[in-house]
Amino acid sequence: MAKIIENNKGRRCIRLNTDDIINIVREYQNIISGSYSYNIIRGKLDKVELYLPEDLF
Repeated sequence: MAKIIENNKGRRCIRLNTDDIINIVREYQNIISGSYSYNIIRGKLDKVELYLPEDLF
């Protein structure tokens, strides 16, 4: 699960574990399947909302 790391300077970081990264790549591959043009890929990704569950610690 993604973890948000608070920063005293105002910018937060998100720590991803291996499963998070694999899930993102898998979802990306499913979304762009059969698309080879940069513009088509961008268009498909613009229509999708991806979310990472967070665990604030």
